[in-house]
Amino acid sequence: MKKTPPRKLHRGHFAFMRALAQGVDERASWDRYLRLEGEHVDLRTVRRTIAWIRDAFAAAARREHKPGTARLILLDPERFTAASALPSLAEFAQAQGMEDFSEAEQVEAYEAAYPQGGSGPGRGRAGNGQPSRRARVIERQLEALRWLESLVAQDPRAGDSVAAWLHPALAERLERAGLPTLSALVARINCIGARWWTHVPGVGERKAARILDWLHANEQLLGLRVGVHAAQPRAQLSPAALASVVPAATALLPYEKFVLPAGLDGRTGSGRAPQEACRLRAANDHEAIGAWLASKGGDAAQGSLSATQRSYRKEAERLLLWAVLERGKALSSLTSEDASAYQAFLAEPPAAWCGPRHHQRWSPMWRPLEGALTPVALRQSLIILRSLFAFLVSQGYVTGNPFAESQLPPDPQRRLGANRSLSFAQWEHIDALLRAHVDTEAGRRLRRAMRWLYAIGLRLAEITSVRCEDLQRQNAATADDSTASAWLLSVTGKDGGRRQVPVPPELVEELGDELARHGFDRQVDAPCNRGVPVLARFETGIERPAAWSASGLYQAIKAFLARAAQGIDAADAEHLRKASTHWLRHSHGSHALRGREGQAPVPLQVVQNNLGHALPRTTSMYLARQRPG
Repeated sequence: MKKTPPRKLHRGHFAFMRALAQGVDERASWDRYLRLEGEHVDLRTVRRTIAWIRDAFAAAARREHKPGTARLILLDPERFTAASALPSLAEFAQAQGMEDFSEAEQVEAYEAAYPQGGSGPGRGRAGNGQPSRRARVIERQLEALRWLESLVAQDPRAGDSVAAWLHPALAERLERAGLPTLSALVARINCIGARWWTHVPGVGERKAARILDWLHANEQLLGLRVGVHAAQPRAQLSPAALASVVPAATALLPYEKFVLPAGLDGRTGSGRAPQEACRLRAANDHEAIGAWLASKGGDAAQGSLSATQRSYRKEAERLLLWAVLERGKALSSLTSEDASAYQAFLAEPPAAWCGPRHHQRWSPMWRPLEGALTPVALRQSLIILRSLFAFLVSQGYVTGNPFAESQLPPDPQRRLGANRSLSFAQWEHIDALLRAHVDTEAGRRLRRAMRWLYAIGLRLAEITSVRCEDLQRQNAATADDSTASAWLLSVTGKDGGRRQVPVPPELVEELGDELARHGFDRQVDAPCNRGVPVLARFETGIERPAAWSASGLYQAIKAFLARAAQGIDAADAEHLRKASTHWLRHSHGSHALRGREGQAPVPLQVVQNNLGHALPRTTSMYLARQRPG
């Protein structure tokens, strides 16, 4: 059985007991000194804690061979009858109608009325003017507490166990969540932010708030600082506040925070071309990567990157970190031998380089890799790095491409989206669950998002950025020469180009119903709906709703698909648990091109436009058969 370390006495315990001895309100004293133990309304916890403190104090006194002090601390002053309380001078004057008399005259009358009160108005004194027995016990207790505090009170330290300072039940929950020490607790809070407690079963928002209050109060003693980002919801934090969580350094950090050491910044890289031949303004390897990213569109300098740029940055970032931290070389000094070593590194990276992908770039828990790259991912990485150096060579920054001769893993030539799309039956199962999904704003928003993704095949970044004004009504002729309304959605693709994607009318009608529900015009393309996102987060009290974030949508769909996997065939369940937002895009391409009974195949050019593919051969890969073997 695991041995629980003894709890330590801190100065708050002594302050609380002194307050009780002096008659200060128990609840106010608890909230001031011991709120971490629980709420003052939980009387059982309060009584148990008081009993534990008294026992701990007495045990400490006995260890110092002071049995009399131990008995004194355990003594309850309420056993001794307090002397009758005398009125104050103001109370006496009011009762006698002497408010207009001078203070000297009031005191003279008071002493005449209460000769046992000694030299003036007072309380808690015996008839002979001396302190009562109860008052003497309290004074001796206070002296004993001051002596004991100077002897045994301790200050918390970063390496202390949580069990030494927190309530046993609370400490046990933190330890089960992998937080055995105060330093580990603060690190977890700083890594996750305000909702860190959701990862600790049994700890809710109120307990978490008490823990934060205690950590803030003891910040100087611990030498540990809880960041300001941990006190506010993520949505309320500015980019600058998140960026300040981890300072820039030469460490395993994202590209924008990685500081190149002077000797390895590439200014004198062995692969650098003559300065006069360089057509880039980049002075070092970090800036050269930035120029390459900027050439792909977007605004790399401001951090506004397209999905393609983020993918390219990820690969350049990994190589830059590896070159400096692992290889001890500037990126512009890498050779073909280094390229081969890097390829081997990606196939078996050390644990310190790996972490879950959901940790965002501001978090101390961010890592450049999730684990070893699959052959497909490795192939893609090498192709991107080959492109990086080809750009640097063309711009006269370096003289050669170390990845030009790198052997790429074989291309499996699978059908596009193979094993990453849903069958018709799986989508019908999901759609049935969506129809029965909880009728809340968040539930309807999730239903709307998944139906739009499947119906029109947009990318995650595209669906979260479109707004009501991007929808345009078109009048189309029908087979019987009548007209019907059709809707086109103007979408900005990853290359910055615009395309018009047809949207089923029933989806637009559903959006109109949601707009009307929240006080907007039911007509989606009405001028007053400009700026309202298709996937708006309609929240009470917000005049113009914000768009659902890409990460929020991704996590919501993953959670829904995990629930959809319950109670179905094992193979289908495993497939749905692996599925994500992009699978809906693949499913659109595959299902539209193949068609089914009662649903004719959609022309290749239409599907190509829906998906935003530059070339029809990319779209046609949804129809390509996987090679045997």
